[in-house]
Amino acid sequence: MTLTRETGHLRQAAGKAELDVAKRLRAEPGRGPVGWRGYTPARPKRRTGWYVAGVLTVLVLLVVAFAPGWVVDLFAGAGADSTASAAETARPAQVPPVEAAQRPTVEESFRGSPAAGWASGAAGITVPKAVAVGWMSAAEVGRALARSRDFLVVSGLDRGVLRGERPEKAIALINPHQKDVQGLLKTAFRAPSEKSDPLLLFSRFRPSRARLVGDVVKTRGRLTYREGERGALQVTADVTFVYPVTRADAGGDDEIVRTIVRRELVLSWDDPGKVITEPGTFSIVSYKYDVTNGGCGAATGYFVPAFGTDRRADEAGTEVDPYDRSGPVGGSESSGDERGRATRP
Repeated sequence: MTLTRETGHLRQAAGKAELDVAKRLRAEPGRGPVGWRGYTPARPKRRTGWYVAGVLTVLVLLVVAFAPGWVVDLFAGAGADSTASAAETARPAQVPPVEAAQRPTVEESFRGSPAAGWASGAAGITVPKAVAVGWMSAAEVGRALARSRDFLVVSGLDRGVLRGERPEKAIALINPHQKDVQGLLKTAFRAPSEKSDPLLLFSRFRPSRARLVGDVVKTRGRLTYREGERGALQVTADVTFVYPVTRADAGGDDEIVRTIVRRELVLSWDDPGKVITEPGTFSIVSYKYDVTNGGCGAATGYFVPAFGTDRRADEAGTEVDPYDRSGPVGGSESSGDERGRATRP
């Protein structure tokens, strides 16, 4: 009943409104009802600016969703050095250009060197696309390449290892059945010598003598691979590490020296059906490195960069450009003692 009464009231009100409208139209000359075919709706106002802004917003959101790394790199590079180098995918044809002589500082420890434009840490080690090789599928090759780079990271970038700790994580990636390398590892940390020196594979600084400046180590290099003996995956790593260091007891404005190490490692991921190995480990085929500003003299198991007047005695080697990656690594397995004298720091 209530609903019926309310509906009646609404009908009465609607009828009255229609009468009022009819009277008003008759009172206005030239006005009359317009047929539906003659009706032209009002054109909406154009809002092109808002439309374009909306489309751009959608595009930005899509880029952020599907390529977040690119967006981070874009904004991170906005205030970065304009000389930033592209990733290395092949051996360069020439040496990096000479930078203006600038003294490195604690805040800018790579200033005045090509390393200022290099990537930091693992980001500077280029890993190629994986395809099937020998006994490994493409997915297995991809995992082996990742583990090969892991070895470079834990052997040359791990903060504990750089402070002189034993590189347990790196050692765990080496085939425990490879007798010659396991023999080297057994004696290298206990009694370093020319042929059994931890520096052949790992970067370490004597903590009582030198300390790293800041949290960044600059790197540049790449991994390559091919099929090796007995169908193995053979991975070659060629990477340069730049370590800014200062005296262990230095204050806020002490001398900064850059120890520069270029390593070449050849690793073999062997078919367990043909070679005695353990899952997730590789055998080391060869290793060699060049170093400048790393100290000289008898093997100690550490890089011992010289500072101040002591650097004169440390600069008695053959002149080398430590940033030149256009040629092969010039040393041999025992070349660590043949220290080069850097033509630029």
